[in-house]
Amino acid sequence: MSMINEQEFKKLAGYNNETCISTFIPTQRAGKEVLEEKNKKHLNSQWNEIRKKLKSDKVADETIEKIGNPILALIDDRDFWRHQSDGLAIFASSEFFENYTLPVNFEAYHYISTEFYVKPLVPVMTGDGRFNILSIQLEDVKFYETSKYSISQVEIDDLTPSRLEERVGFDYKEKALQFRTQGEGGEKTQFHGHGGNERDENVEIKQFFRAVDQGLKDYLTKDKLPLIVFCQDHLFPIYKDANTYNHLIDKVISGNPNDTDMLGIQQKALEIAEPYLNENRNEKIKKYKELSKTENTSSAVSDIISSVYQGKVDTLFIENRAEIWGNFNEDQMKVEFSDQQENGNISLLNLAAKKTIEMGGKVYLVEHEFMPNTESKMNALLRF
Repeated sequence: MSMINEQEFKKLAGYNNETCISTFIPTQRAGKEVLEEKNKKHLNSQWNEIRKKLKSDKVADETIEKIGNPILALIDDRDFWRHQSDGLAIFASSEFFENYTLPVNFEAYHYISTEFYVKPLVPVMTGDGRFNILSIQLEDVKFYETSKYSISQVEIDDLTPSRLEERVGFDYKEKALQFRTQGEGGEKTQFHGHGGNERDENVEIKQFFRAVDQGLKDYLTKDKLPLIVFCQDHLFPIYKDANTYNHLIDKVISGNPNDTDMLGIQQKALEIAEPYLNENRNEKIKKYKELSKTENTSSAVSDIISSVYQGKVDTLFIENRAEIWGNFNEDQMKVEFSDQQENGNISLLNLAAKKTIEMGGKVYLVEHEFMPNTESKMNALLRF
C-alpha cells in the first residue's frame, strides 16, 4: 500500500505546471467488485472524461499523451488492482506522476488546473486520530504508530526487552516456570515446573511488563497519544497493573497477535480507538465557538486566506464536499471570487488547506452541520 507522508504532501502541494491532473476514485479491497474489475473500469472512465476535457481546452496531443501514458499503464496493471484499499488518488502532469492507495473513501472527482488538488488528502495529514498499539506476548513485543489512515511499526529493541526471558533471566525455564503459548483462540499461556504457582507466574510476567512500560515511557510521554494493547485476555489485567502511562485505553484487542497481519491489527484497533479520533477536532470547534465574538476567529474567506499567508491561522475548518472558486493575489493580499471553475481560476479551499499545512496549522474537513459557523464554507481559529 502506497501511503503518503508530510514530505510527499508538501511536494504535491507545491507543484505547478501548465496542466496538472488530480483524480480520485473510490476502490474496493476485495469481493465481487474486484473480480469484475470495477476499480479499473472506474479509473478508465475518469481518464476518458479528463482526456475529453483536455482536448476541449485545446491542450496539445503530445501533452495529453504524456499525462495519459502512466495512467493507461496503471489501468492495464492487473497486479496493481489486486492490492487496493478504500481510495485511489492520482496526480499527473506531462513531467510528473504519482499514485497513492489510501484507506480514505474518496468520492469520484477530477481537477484540472496549474496545481494539484490536495484537499481530499487533508484527513491523512491532519495528525489527529493518531494512537499507538503495543502488541505484547511473553515471547514477542511489537509497537506501532497508527492513525485512521496508516500504520507503521516502530523498532523498540533498544528500549524494551523483546521477550520475558530477557527480563527475568535465561534461567527462567531452569527455575521451572517454563511456558508454552497455545496457538489457537488466544488461549492462556500454560506454565509447568517444580512447585511454580499462578502467583509466582504473575509476578514474573508483571516484571516483564513493567520493563516494557518503563522502556516506552519517554517515547510515549513525548506525544501523549492513546495506547491500545493487543494481547491475550488473561494478560491484560497484569499489564494494566504494571502500567504507569496515563493514556492507556482500558480496553484490549484480544487474541493472539501472531494470527493477524499489520492492517488487520490496525482495523481491530480502530474499533476501539474510534471514540478518541476526533477529540482534538472537537476541542478546536468548541474553542472557536467560545471565541466566536472575538478577533481570534474568522469566517470571512478573504480575511482567512490573507491570514493563512501571514501564518496567523492555528486551525482551519473547511466544509467537506463544498467548493469556492476564484484567485488570490499574494502581492496585494486580495481575493477574487468566481461562480464556477473557469478561465484558469482555482479552488480557494484547496489553496487555503495546503498553505495552512505548509505554515504549520491544522486543517479539518468538516461536514456542513458540524462547521463552527455554518454560514461560511471556511472558518478559522487564529493564533493568539
